[in-house]
Amino acid sequence: MKEITKETYINWYKDMLFWRKFEDKLAAVYIQQKVRGFLHLYNGQEAILAGCLHVMELGGKDKMITAYRNHVQPIGMGVDPKKVMAELYGKVTGTSKGMGGSMHIFSKEHGFYGGHGIVGGQIPLGAGMAFGDKYHNTGGVTICCFGDGAARQGSLHETFNMAMLWKLPVVFIVENNGYAMGTSVERTANHQEIWKLGLGYEMPCGPVDGMDPIKVAEAMDEAMERARRGDGPTFLEMKTYRYRGHSMSDAQHYRTKDEVAEYKKIDPITQVLDVIKKENYLTEEEIKAIDKDVKAKVLECEKYAEDSPYPDKQQLYDMVYEQENYPFVKHK
Repeated sequence: MKEITKETYINWYKDMLFWRKFEDKLAAVYIQQKVRGFLHLYNGQEAILAGCLHVMELGGKDKMITAYRNHVQPIGMGVDPKKVMAELYGKVTGTSKGMGGSMHIFSKEHGFYGGHGIVGGQIPLGAGMAFGDKYHNTGGVTICCFGDGAARQGSLHETFNMAMLWKLPVVFIVENNGYAMGTSVERTANHQEIWKLGLGYEMPCGPVDGMDPIKVAEAMDEAMERARRGDGPTFLEMKTYRYRGHSMSDAQHYRTKDEVAEYKKIDPITQVLDVIKKENYLTEEEIKAIDKDVKAKVLECEKYAEDSPYPDKQQLYDMVYEQENYPFVKHK
């Protein structure tokens, strides 16, 4: 695996802090009704993305597909965060010209194949993307992420079966944050170790500490090397926790504030910062400078989204109707 160095820790801190503050800003503007619809935030789960990115070959070779908790993943893969913010505002400068919104961010250029609103809908799609890589011999690996709630979808079993049969280069990750939409894992099945679902297909599988980017990177490196060798898929259960509700409309009656506070003691950002301080990788002044820079970049994203125009109504027809001589709606 690529060495985890001083620079790795510093970049992890910068990135994860930016992702957290970016989404904190989204929560604030959502309350102001500047971002509409649903909004599912990643707060607490950042170590999973940080660990994955450490071993991925970015720039379009390796791909990622996930559910609707999908704002920070494209940023981590290289998409301009200003465009992500604009997309959530429904502005024409967004990643999908304001037509996708929070739940459907997409960038083929950077290998991010979207968030999907259908629970578990991305699982067979991820395997299909991996099939394409195998068919065209690209050497790329697809990372397919989904939540613990989506692990109960029947399509998971069909996909696991075919992925193993065809030895597809895909890593399946269940980001188990404990509660799906609001129902604890222990109430959705007679087992709580979701990774064991892979055993039925003789798929390499196992649990991972999803609050520690190093543990994530180590597990992902092994899984992705297996995929690149042509040995097929891996199923990893990243045990993590979300500090906010399932979405901004979630009242969170299913858990206590004390429980959330306990998990905040192992916050992935705090864990990384503790190592930075312990190893004297940065001075207190340098840490403050990073914090200040992150806040400034988030404000820059907000201003860009605020100042950007909404799409013209004609765009709706141009994006829906591919047929240029469609007789019922005039195409530009």
